[in-house]
Amino acid sequence: MDILSILSFDFSAFSSIGGNVFLTIVGGAIILLGIIFSVLPPIPGPPVAYLAMFLLYTKGAEYHPSTTIIVLLGLGTVFVTVMDYIIPAWGTKKMGGTKWGVWGSIIGLILFILPPLSLIFGPFGIIIGPFTGALVGELIHGQKSNMALKAAFGSFLGFLFGSLMKVFFCILIAVFYYKNLWI
Repeated sequence: MDILSILSFDFSAFSSIGGNVFLTIVGGAIILLGIIFSVLPPIPGPPVAYLAMFLLYTKGAEYHPSTTIIVLLGLGTVFVTVMDYIIPAWGTKKMGGTKWGVWGSIIGLILFILPPLSLIFGPFGIIIGPFTGALVGELIHGQKSNMALKAAFGSFLGFLFGSLMKVFFCILIAVFYYKNLWI
């Protein structure tokens, strides 16, 4: 079963004003989930928000955005999602962390978003994981505690920047969604 057959709901029954209202509600709910998932796991927010644009493109009849917009937002979604995993490690490096801190940040992220730690820490694991990983990595490498803490703080700043980037991208998707739906 492919994705188009899963999403094969026929919007033609909701034509004209009713269709606009239905698409607005469904798309708005999906975009809102995307924004929420931009700051909380388990699913990256931008792909969820992009799903609303994809549904509008494939099922929105005369309301659909151009193929160029869909492709650009799709590429943007991939870029933002990949960068979200890279930025905490980059923040660690920028704040004076070594390769040990960078790898610790990455390993900490992975460990804290998977069970059993994700069950213990919940959505806070995405913050605690990279911070703890960078701190432990730096301490194992022999960094002084103040330098290790600084590198871990860089990982936290990277998380905040990545989250803001995802939220703003989801808002951009929302703007394109409603612009194409109502104009």
